Amino acid sequence: MAKPAAQPHIVSAYTYAELGDGRAQHAALAEECALAISYNDLNQAVMMVSPHHLEDFAVGFSLGNDLIKSIDDIYDIQLRGLGDSREARLQVSSRAFWALKQQRRQMAGTSGCGLCGVDALEQALPALTALPGAALPPLEHLTGLRERIAEQQQLARHSGALHAALFIDASGEIRLCREDIGRHNALDKLIGAIARERIATLGGFALVTSRCSLELLHKAVRAGIDTLVSLSAPTALTVDWARRHRLNLIHLPHHSTPRVYSPAPDEEERP
Repeated sequence: MAKPAAQPHIVSAYTYAELGDGRAQHAALAEECALAISYNDLNQAVMMVSPHHLEDFAVGFSLGNDLIKSIDDIYDIQLRGLGDSREARLQVSSRAFWALKQQRRQMAGTSGCGLCGVDALEQALPALTALPGAALPPLEHLTGLRERIAEQQQLARHSGALHAALFIDASGEIRLCREDIGRHNALDKLIGAIARERIATLGGFALVTSRCSLELLHKAVRAGIDTLVSLSAPTALTVDWARRHRLNLIHLPHHSTPRVYSPAPDEEERP
């Protein structure tokens, strides 16, 4: 059984009063900061994130958004700043930096010329390489998993308002848990942690506590994760893409058996 993750720093409790009752009460709230990400001193993005596991996020953001192809293209990561304003400065290989600049150049243009609209569609519906396909995880690896997840969600237990992404290995053990105010960020952190720790994903699966939308599928496929499990139902488009790209897609409802949406089940012939 995996040990719960080490307790990250949690902001001091804030006072509040219930409407109609003036008595002061206390609650811990989730932290949030602006994180500027740059590659070889070229600014790329500013993301609102939970300020823990930021190196994992920087790596996972880079891989999950196809900004780099391999963690080996990252030579160094420097984190700077405190409080609500921080920086992640990445030094990457010349090959990766050239590709990044080409991508940025292709996205240049005004809305009047129409290029931005086309590029936005290409970003939303990118060409992905299909996975090789893998066996579904055994049912026992998902049985009681909701309760096991709760043990790993250290931040959410104290403050709420956080999504989580976890990796369960081929033996059914929870190896990693990453939390964030953003569901995409949580999965980016998980992907980054898997890459940085060189964890083999074969036979394992990622689980997200949020709804499963197409952007999460993009990240899982790019990371080579064969199976994605979500606690909320996936969208129809996500199911279509999962089947097309040979990603196992499973919904884990509250009180019923896990539902496999991808691969598509063999439908019995109707009389």
